[in-house]
Parts: sequence; structure tokens; C-alpha cells
Amino acid sequence: MASPARHLHGSAPDQAATALLLIDVINDLEFPGSEALVAQAIPMAERIAALKERARAADIPAIYVNDNFGRWRSDFRAQIHHCLHDDVKGQPVARILQPHDDDYFVLKPKHSGFYSTVLDVLLEHLGVRRLILTGIAGNICVLFTANDAYMRDYEVIVPSDCVASNSESDNQAALDQMRISLKADTRMSHEIDF
Repeated sequence: MASPARHLHGSAPDQAATALLLIDVINDLEFPGSEALVAQAIPMAERIAALKERARAADIPAIYVNDNFGRWRSDFRAQIHHCLHDDVKGQPVARILQPHDDDYFVLKPKHSGFYSTVLDVLLEHLGVRRLILTGIAGNICVLFTANDAYMRDYEVIVPSDCVASNSESDNQAALDQMRISLKADTRMSHEIDF
């Protein structure tokens, strides 16, 4: 049992060596030209959902790391409601990846999940040393978060079938960069052994 000083007021688990990050998956995807991304994001979301359930069974916490989309008074629950109920392009992805009540979330103002957020504090509290990064877009927010994780000496895993970008070529280039420059493990999600 966690000591009272280390307990996150009922949120579980309170200790985990690994965490699953879901980056910008609660997203309305309402921007010009998003159709190609949506087409890739739906099957990606199904694979993330399967990975998340396997992680959950292994007591690995899920952390939703989401843009605030420039709305400084927004909150994550409002973003979930918007994506589920306002007939937006990202609705199928949000429906597949709806958070559980005990999932964590971090709102970010820029591309990296670490930049000006509480992610460092949460990961330190949980005792995390390994991050599994998934989400949108592989060549922007996932890449920037992976870079910052690598600079903080986390072991980085980016399942290649659990990230999507505006194009397949952009996605593959980002995965190659993460694998080569950031030493990220880019195996397929079904190959991850918890």
C-alpha cells in the first residue's frame, strides 16, 4: 500500500514503472484537410483502445495529454463533451478512446506534453521510467513529446501502429527519426509485452 504522502487521493495506481500516454486523441479534428488524418486516426484509435485495455489489466496508468486548443479557460471534460456531442470529425476517435474515470489527464499549451505542464510532476509521483506514446500527430505532438521524454532519460516506446499524421510519409519519417535519434522502440502495439 502506498504511504499517505505518496497517495493521489484515491486515484490508482499510485506507483507504476510504465505509463501509457494518449496524445491529442480527444480532438475535434476540425481543420482544413483533416479528412486524410481522420481516415488514419480511426483504425489507430481501435489499436490504442486494445493497447489501453491490456495496459489497464497490467495496472499501467493511462494519461491523456491533450492540447487546450488556445482556450485557456477550457477543461478536459469540456473537450470530451465537445468531441462526443457536437458532430465533429473527430467524434469517432473520441468515442473509441473515451477516458475511464480513473485515467489521468494533462492539458498542454504547445506541442510537447512536457512543455509548461504538470506531466513531469505526475510521472515522478508515479515512479514512471518508461513511456508508451500514442496519438496524433506522430510528426508533431508525439515527436515533440518523445524528444522531451528522451532528454529526461525516459525509455521511450512509440508503437508504430498507434500514431497517425496528416500523411503516411510524414508519419513514417517521424517514426524513423524517433527510432534513430531518440532510441525509441517502434514495434507494433500487439508486440508489447506487459
